[in-house]
Amino acid sequence: MEFSKVLTHWYSINKRELPWRKTKNPYYIWLSEIILQQTQIKQGLPYYEAFVKRFPTVFDLADASEQEVLKLWQGLGYYSRARNLHASAKHIAKELNGVFPTTYKELIKLKGVGDYTASAIASICFHEPEAVVDGNVYRVLSRYFGITIPINSTEGIKHYKALASELIDVNKPGDHNQALMEFGATQCKPSAPNCHECPLSQSCLALKKGLVSTLPIKLKKTKVTKKHFNFLVVYSPTKEVIFEQRQKKGIWQNLYQFPLIETEKKLSVKAFRNYPQIKDYFKNSIYDFSLYNTEPIVHKLSHQHLNIRFWIVEVDHLPKEGVPISDLKEYPTPIVLGNFIEQFQFPV
Repeated sequence: MEFSKVLTHWYSINKRELPWRKTKNPYYIWLSEIILQQTQIKQGLPYYEAFVKRFPTVFDLADASEQEVLKLWQGLGYYSRARNLHASAKHIAKELNGVFPTTYKELIKLKGVGDYTASAIASICFHEPEAVVDGNVYRVLSRYFGITIPINSTEGIKHYKALASELIDVNKPGDHNQALMEFGATQCKPSAPNCHECPLSQSCLALKKGLVSTLPIKLKKTKVTKKHFNFLVVYSPTKEVIFEQRQKKGIWQNLYQFPLIETEKKLSVKAFRNYPQIKDYFKNSIYDFSLYNTEPIVHKLSHQHLNIRFWIVEVDHLPKEGVPISDLKEYPTPIVLGNFIEQFQFPV
């Protein structure tokens, strides 16, 4: 089809040189696709290189501890990706003898692999004509064909997948998919796309109708909730600090953190000192209490904004088992805690 030919020709001239584009090894393609989910290439590239260096094969990744995988992932966010990556590596190494699934139907069974990732691996590595649909693809197709169906609606998801499947070059599905995604990322960009130098400009409906800035259409997100997180940095003269693994399900599951108290609002030092959980936590300890950051650090997630404050609590003895302060940097933590550990001057 002319659409596909134009895109693949453009791609052959304009594609960025990226390490995962120099291989058809499904392990490396899989790594890159998981890392780049909801992540820009400039942020994800160093992580990809670190993972390839530390875990050159799926067996190496499978043999690693979850803690090591999460530590290497630290700062990339959406930590369920790392946990699923590790779980799937174990499955491939142990149940499949290290042989990667070769079809879309088998790939999508892997933990953490959805339609997009399975389609990408199947088309790039195994030449299966499975169309990829990501944010870039939604944008290109919506603008070029003038589609006003919301991309995050049930109807939209089905419509765009069907359209992408019709357009794919069955002889070169991998090149087609990569060209379409690259075109959306660097040419048909979300804002200020370079329409005057676009090879598809003559037949782009959004350009003809003046809809480039309004397409694609997306339904409004659910309301973002606001939470107040108070981390207790509790340390003793023995140079130990309380550091706990977060068991609660969520994006930070299995990462390590200081004891956490969640409050409904920002509290003064006096109010927090008299907070029931504080009194109960330190009922058998002598402690000195201070606030590290008066203004909360706002950590924005897709569905919630966390207002984070760190409370420094020096005690005569820890109310529970702690870890040496010198070992803190070895543990995988949410990036906001990792930054605090780097900056705070613990007693030496």
